[in-house]
Amino acid sequence: MTDSFAYLTAVELAQRISSREVSPTEVAEAAVARVDAVNPSVNAIIDFDREQVLADAAALTDQVAKGEPLGPLHGVPFTIKDLTAVKGRPLTFGMVPLKDNIAEADAVVVTRLKAAGGLFLGKTNTPESGYYGNTDNHLFGPTHNPWKPGHSAGGSSGGAAAAVAAGLGPLAEGSDGAGSVRIPASLCGVVGLKPSTGRIPQTILGGRYYHWAYHGPITRTVEDNALMLSVMAGPDSADPLSLPAADTDWVAETRKDVKGWKIAWSPDLGFAEVDPEVLAICKQAVEVFEELGATVEEATPAWGNPEEAMWNGIWVPGFAAEYDMLEWDQWKGQVDDELVALLREAERLTGVDVGRADAFRGQMWDTFNQFMGEYDLLITPTLAEATFPLGQFAPERLQGESLRSQLLGWLLTYPFNMMTTPAISVPAGFTSDGRPVGLQIAGRLHDDAAVLRAAANLERVRPWAHEVPSL
Repeated sequence: MTDSFAYLTAVELAQRISSREVSPTEVAEAAVARVDAVNPSVNAIIDFDREQVLADAAALTDQVAKGEPLGPLHGVPFTIKDLTAVKGRPLTFGMVPLKDNIAEADAVVVTRLKAAGGLFLGKTNTPESGYYGNTDNHLFGPTHNPWKPGHSAGGSSGGAAAAVAAGLGPLAEGSDGAGSVRIPASLCGVVGLKPSTGRIPQTILGGRYYHWAYHGPITRTVEDNALMLSVMAGPDSADPLSLPAADTDWVAETRKDVKGWKIAWSPDLGFAEVDPEVLAICKQAVEVFEELGATVEEATPAWGNPEEAMWNGIWVPGFAAEYDMLEWDQWKGQVDDELVALLREAERLTGVDVGRADAFRGQMWDTFNQFMGEYDLLITPTLAEATFPLGQFAPERLQGESLRSQLLGWLLTYPFNMMTTPAISVPAGFTSDGRPVGLQIAGRLHDDAAVLRAAANLERVRPWAHEVPSL
């Protein structure tokens, strides 16, 4: 978008359109120009139809002119990750073998964003099938971090987070199976929410009983995140695990305080090796909650190291179940060798391995549930590292380690996919060389309101939306 629109929030854009200060067509023209100018150097949006965007905006402008009722996102641009279906648009999962795949219907979240008046801008880049925490693939190439060109935007919703950080639109849909909303939000200096299981109907994967995969909003402000959640949340028969409608005004929750709350601060969740500079930035950020009237104590749930259970119980079987293993020989060279290796891991797993992982998850829940009986929130660094150069599969210290360690060894996000509880990543600051760092705020069962509320309080004391990358 033009400089005047590029970094306006969704709330501000919707208000200006509703008051007729600006039209959806003007917003769309600015968005198209911004994509043309910025996206080639970032490679966040990989499917973009300018004529369709302008035609859709014209229809939204006509609704304003006729005085028709306007939705909460009327004329506000949004993007959709290339793991989520948009009718008539490519659904490639970032894979060369699926480059001609076209979605036959909109996902539930897409239907809701459009019904709210949102302007679909395009689809965003992802690693192949969303399998790891970087965004690069054989079909579209890498997405660059807007703050640090030549460095990772994170993954698997790297295109989504980079689009928001680069001012290509205030709202992006992401998806999260081990941190794939929060990882790129942290690395790109934006806000990413993994909601409670069932809060947003999940239709990303074929399995309808996955309680580890989520759609999540990625935005520049917490208020925008709450607004996007309010549009996407609510039950739908497409997802048998979807929750009943909540009697909650998510945006209003962001205006409440946290006085009297008791917060647990865990610097490493008991298993992570966090970079000292990242840790110092996060520790300084969490201390803000004491200024806000909360009590902060250092404490960690005694759940042990969940890495093996995540690997055997979710990561390997979850991906392997989505694909026919017989196809991988003919796809060799068209997808990452690491993805094939991940899927081959399923060949060694037994039912006992998966069952023990599930039992470990149950013990984790018991421990966490008891722990959170004492605390309102659990706050951690989002990641053990800030962004690293493109071309590296994982942070440098993990090079040469096992595939499992390279994929999971720098994440503090995935324990909250092993449970069903909400967690959000919000900007905490920057390293000395200008790389964003995220703070993760996790809540109790179904308490999405608390994590949004806490994130908004931090944002008010330490605002970040005025910070934009030089592109």
